[in-house]
Amino acid sequence: MTRGRVYLVGAGPGDPGLLTLRARDLLAVADCVIYDYLVNPEILAHAPAHAELICVGKHCGEISWTQEEINRLLVAKAREYGSVVRLKGGDPFIFGRGGEEAGALVAEGIEWEVVPGVTAGSAVAAYAGIPITHRGLSSAVTFITGHEDPAKSQSAIRWEQLATGADTLVFFMGVARIREISERLRQHGRDAQTPVAVIRWGTYEHQEVYVSDLAEIAALVERERVKSPAIIIVGEVVRLREQLQWFAPQLIEAALSVA
Repeated sequence: MTRGRVYLVGAGPGDPGLLTLRARDLLAVADCVIYDYLVNPEILAHAPAHAELICVGKHCGEISWTQEEINRLLVAKAREYGSVVRLKGGDPFIFGRGGEEAGALVAEGIEWEVVPGVTAGSAVAAYAGIPITHRGLSSAVTFITGHEDPAKSQSAIRWEQLATGADTLVFFMGVARIREISERLRQHGRDAQTPVAVIRWGTYEHQEVYVSDLAEIAALVERERVKSPAIIIVGEVVRLREQLQWFAPQLIEAALSVA
């Protein structure tokens, strides 16, 4: 049986200018593109007109794809086409389930390649004017999922170690749990006055930035009805935003000043 190759490609955080050259070149010759909901539609324009485009994100029409269904789809399309691009927001191997999809391809003997993308964990912070490391303020960064597998009987996050274990904490997909996150961090020793930024639609022209402290951020997010997609940044580096914010073509500000 003739089999093609699947490319697990990172599309970056949203701004199409952050797409890598390798990703662009693979899209240009793709026979099939299987993409997530958060992929910027402008990026899909790099695919040829004949390519089959399949959206497998949770908000794509009325279809909600499970990870197992996506895995089977990748295998099926690899056996149908020569070049399949699995296009994922950010980086495939950073909270993108790229490892699971690669494992499914290995199990079926499908050739594959991973193309790293610019992760939202650093890019979204940068577009908000927040360096996640900074001499004198942050020498360590931790990336954390704010949306664990609901099938788990208990959280795998070691809050007692996480709360004070790194200068900067970056939570992916955690805005719906912002109150629990802020409470857990404070319970385990993080100062309630620690500045926090919640960045929605980071790197897009309609980027929104909400800034408060650990004690009040949940109330702000709830009051402003902030929804996903959003990145949460906890740490003293958030204070640098006041002087370093640079990206504001159509910036919607809903920020509280951090003293």
